[in-house]
Amino acid sequence: MRITGDGLTRGLRPYVWLSLLCLLLYLPGLATSPPFDRDESRFMQATRQMLESGDFIRIQFQDQMRAKKPVGAYWVQAASVAGLADQETREPWPFRLPSALAAWLAVLLTFGLARPLLGSQASLAGAALLGASVMLVSEAHQAKTDALLLLCTVVAQGTLARFYVAGRSRILAEKTPSATAIPPMPSLGWALLFWVAQGAGILVKGPIVPVITLLTLAALWIADRSLKWFLSLRPFTGLLVTIAMVVPWFAAISQATDGTFVSAAVNQDLLPKLIGGHESHGGFPGQYLLLAAATFWPGSLLLWPALFRFRVNRQRLAPRFLLAWLIPAWLMFEFIPTKLPHYVLPLFPALALLVGALAVEGLRDVLTKVWARIWAVLWVLLGVALAAAIIVGPQTFGSVDPLWLTLPAAIALVFAVLLPMVPYWNGDSRLTVPVLLVAALVAVPTVFYGVIPAMDRLLWLSPRVAEIVDQYPTNEPTILAGYDEPSLIFLLGTNTKIGNGGAAAAHLAAHPQALAVVESHQDREFRLTAENLGFEPELRGEVEGLNYSRGRNALLRIYGAPIPQFRLPQEGRE
Repeated sequence: MRITGDGLTRGLRPYVWLSLLCLLLYLPGLATSPPFDRDESRFMQATRQMLESGDFIRIQFQDQMRAKKPVGAYWVQAASVAGLADQETREPWPFRLPSALAAWLAVLLTFGLARPLLGSQASLAGAALLGASVMLVSEAHQAKTDALLLLCTVVAQGTLARFYVAGRSRILAEKTPSATAIPPMPSLGWALLFWVAQGAGILVKGPIVPVITLLTLAALWIADRSLKWFLSLRPFTGLLVTIAMVVPWFAAISQATDGTFVSAAVNQDLLPKLIGGHESHGGFPGQYLLLAAATFWPGSLLLWPALFRFRVNRQRLAPRFLLAWLIPAWLMFEFIPTKLPHYVLPLFPALALLVGALAVEGLRDVLTKVWARIWAVLWVLLGVALAAAIIVGPQTFGSVDPLWLTLPAAIALVFAVLLPMVPYWNGDSRLTVPVLLVAALVAVPTVFYGVIPAMDRLLWLSPRVAEIVDQYPTNEPTILAGYDEPSLIFLLGTNTKIGNGGAAAAHLAAHPQALAVVESHQDREFRLTAENLGFEPELRGEVEGLNYSRGRNALLRIYGAPIPQFRLPQEGRE
């Protein structure tokens, strides 16, 4: 049965099938993948400190103010941890669960909000391609803001689309009366939902959702020369709702930090990203479009044929809205110097719905072209490269070679990426969509449940260090010298100290029961300082591997102060 067939699009069936798809894609690896550096671990540690301190206004990473993002994601994560675990937990899944749930809801709402506008079959195909995309699957596995931001964007833009189609349909009907049914205007509740989504988006990631909405409105005004329909969203009342949502926290954080939080967020995070490649994350215009082959995989097989086939029809309001959502914001991200792959995730619903709608309509005339078949071959090679990585990754970075798992999975993935070629080569884009989902269902569970946790010998340094530290329980905080990745701080606790080799030796001298994690570059200073302080540190363990955040090898030694040797008193001689 085809995913776009009538049997799958009636009643609640689409929601059940999409939920099952998300469950199979987002659940594997949620608990078994170690904490990722660096953003995820910073979010988890800052959330833990909120729970430890009871201060849900300020965002702290140890003793430093974290002014990167607003508070929304931290609140949601804190609620998840408080309800499902405890604040001392090292397990990442309670922190990640909100992202997985947000990704799932975003997929369901993409279908639900688009269904009256594009039809059930096109909306189901688009929502499925969104849910299976590599980028969304990745963000669903990480305790960050991006899946929550996507959910806010889908609600805001999906609601806006409904008002636009209903409002413009009335205007067009007045000019050229037709027998076509005019959709009813959404109610006041829908308008309030739009403004609530704007406020939630601001609390999650600042101005991203409002900027996307404003760019969409600008594009629609250029196309239609009118935004009269927008008045149906009660903009004045709605703005008051949004302001009422965001102002209390911004006022509270400004008072708690004497105004430094907002200024730091603007001057140290926002403006540097607009001016240059912030934190070495630079790129070039067009980079996101090139990366879409991987980030939108497996739906990227139909991406270029669908965009080539697309033609703007002034009477088809829903596709015009999707273009207004997609193109201006995509261009904005392309020309912002700082680039990270997940920045364009809020635009993926529009992209996926366009591709899904065109796939359902049929792309036979495009798929049979030579360039489209060349693209299909390149797409297959991308899948084969992923299959090779499934085998090579654990062998290169893992302590145990799970060839019994990776080899069958890699072979299955090769067959899974070859399978869509049958309907693709025959020009059947409708059947290609469900077959693409098979490739995702083969690849994703293997990667997140089997491959990523298995690369523990050289890749996951922090969990290996934490295992050694756990063998020497103490109430004294551990000190880090030369290796201060957020994942290790999250695993060792908030009181973990950070310093250089000399500070680490001094810490052991003052706290003999403590431990020091010393990176090899700091080892000489550590030993010289310890010698000057009159003690010889004892090596408790050693970890070697790749510090992937910095892109260099690292050798970490775990030291403790000498364990005192006690002699039993000799018995007196008779």
